[in-house]
Amino acid sequence: MPAAALVCGIGLLPWLSRTDPALTVLKARSAERDPTPGAVAAVRDQLGLSDGPLPLLGRWLVGLLHGDAGRSWVSGGEVLPSAVQALGVSLMLMGGAVAVAVCTVAAVCARTLWLGSRRWLGARRPDGTGSAMLAALPEFLVASVLASVIGVQLGWLPALGWYGPQCMVLPSIALGLPAGAVLGRLLDDLLPGTFAEPWALAAAARGVRPSSVARKALRRCVPALLPNLGLFVVGLTGGAVAVEQIFDIPGLGQLTLRAALAQDLPVLQTGTLALVLLAVVAGALARLTARLLTGPALRDGALHSLHPPAPPARRVLPLLYGALLAAVIGLGLPRDPLALDPAARLRAPSWSQPFGTDALGRDMLARVAHGALTTLGVALAVSAAALVTGVLLGLLPRLSGPVAETINAVPPILAGLLVTGLAGSGPWTPALAVAAVAWTPLATHTSALLQQERATTHLTATRALGATEWYLLTRELLPAVLPPVVRHALLRLPGIALNLAALGFLGLGAQPPSPDWGLLLAENQPYAERAPWAVLFPAAVLALLGALAVTAAGGIRLPRRRKRPGSPSGTTGARADATGSRGGRGTARRARRR
Repeated sequence: MPAAALVCGIGLLPWLSRTDPALTVLKARSAERDPTPGAVAAVRDQLGLSDGPLPLLGRWLVGLLHGDAGRSWVSGGEVLPSAVQALGVSLMLMGGAVAVAVCTVAAVCARTLWLGSRRWLGARRPDGTGSAMLAALPEFLVASVLASVIGVQLGWLPALGWYGPQCMVLPSIALGLPAGAVLGRLLDDLLPGTFAEPWALAAAARGVRPSSVARKALRRCVPALLPNLGLFVVGLTGGAVAVEQIFDIPGLGQLTLRAALAQDLPVLQTGTLALVLLAVVAGALARLTARLLTGPALRDGALHSLHPPAPPARRVLPLLYGALLAAVIGLGLPRDPLALDPAARLRAPSWSQPFGTDALGRDMLARVAHGALTTLGVALAVSAAALVTGVLLGLLPRLSGPVAETINAVPPILAGLLVTGLAGSGPWTPALAVAAVAWTPLATHTSALLQQERATTHLTATRALGATEWYLLTRELLPAVLPPVVRHALLRLPGIALNLAALGFLGLGAQPPSPDWGLLLAENQPYAERAPWAVLFPAAVLALLGALAVTAAGGIRLPRRRKRPGSPSGTTGARADATGSRGGRGTARRARRR
């Protein structure tokens, strides 16, 4: 049902955006041709636009049932062969990006696996600074640096085109590094709880090899992340538009974007349908694999909680990162971000201009500081809305699961066009577009953790002692699920800030000369080789924001019930005993009142 609604919404896109699709198609066919009323009318009659959107959509669906997706309104070629070819290219690129992401996950989690498997982890928890900074790097910036340095200057690998396996390396790295950093941070967040489970204590007592313990710990944690991995797979396929454009890769994301801009509905609908089907298949495989890895324990309620009580994280790093970010903003706010000085264009950093200047001679420190006021405010609001929506819908997995898979299949730029068509263009249009898709990974993460937590032994015991569903939700499930989901939301804060700015290029939000952070990166990207400071300083501040968000979230701990005196700290069994005794006392009191 969500997939059908999405396809129908895309079929109505030209009419929702209140534009003439015949005029757009005519301009896409030939920019030099004069759009006279007769020429526009001829295109309208040729495409059957006079009949309205519903007959067009009906004819496309009927043809699709017979294996015919129609012909492109712009090129006139058959849609299905070109869509299948573009999907094959995107799937190959996605495979390479997943391989890079897996290697990145291994690097992020290596320290925790090493210490935990040898019982040396103790109360120490990873701060996630490196993974947060890596996750905050925009994909198009990583792609530009790789293409210019490795592809052009060093000549080690191709910088453009798609004509062999060697062309996959650089774009796969650009896509896989940020995705792997996010997944690695989520996995690293679960591993300490796994090493505190009774089976890990028993394995250490019996002298089981650390490598075997590490493998078992991974098998225990990976099922909670597999649904998010399915979302990443689809995002790496349809959402890799910027990377495909930089490396000139004929993938499905670029095909869908061009069709959306030209309002080539047959191509746009076919590409979106392919992404939706891929999302459905990836989601089903992720859920099946998670059930197979968990085994009968998920059905029998024999799991242990992955989130035992833990001491608060140290506050030194968040204070340090916060002080650095505040210093950058404080030093730049008194400066003028719009003052032009053509004689000082692309000037290197100096004492008077610590961040240098851009191509128009504007002070980069001033632009970064003033851009923080709008970028951070809107990004925080969107992140909060996505977190609330994701948690609420994640508590209803049967309702939110199909919707999340369908919405995740929509590339962000296409989502921006759809939201613009419904709500119109305005300053809040990018926020609505990003918020419409930003909740999906949080809802998926919530559902996966909730499923694992509901199958734990202490929850089964508490339910058997008479605890109500509301008690279980508010006192057991939410305290275990919310902290990692909140940390996940904060980890995505820099990415949301970039997505908001990226939509400005379509006329949906911030436009030059706005000092929005995403626009700063995009405007100075062509000068990265000549003036790298114009790109590196905004990217560094963005990475600093990611590190601040993640390390500050590391101290989030919801209040827990006090343990019985003398109970061992940090063991799941003690937590279950305490829960059970409390539930039993509450049940006894209710029985006496009756």
